[in-house]
Amino acid sequence: MELTGKQKRFLRSEAHHMSPLVQIGKNGISETLLDQVDELLERRELIKVTLLQNTDEEAKEVAEIFETTLHCDVVQIIGRILVCFRPSSKEKYQTFSTKVRSI
Repeated sequence: MELTGKQKRFLRSEAHHMSPLVQIGKNGISETLLDQVDELLERRELIKVTLLQNTDEEAKEVAEIFETTLHCDVVQIIGRILVCFRPSSKEKYQTFSTKVRSI
């Protein structure tokens, strides 16, 4: 799903007050981390990911990995914080995707 500018702006405003749910540390990106992020995106649709200071990962590289493996949209990158969005496949978890479609 390709997001328009207005949709990205809406998602950024919704994520502003959220706290990061996933932290990437010295172990970097692993299969378990990707599984965890995948499950969080399915249930919440919009999450924040933060890169800790002791990681060797770069924010843009992490964004590319998330977009290719998890098929999500990285809505925003500010410093070491990423905001990721993916519509949920289950209707009961679709809180943001219904609002995004109406924009």
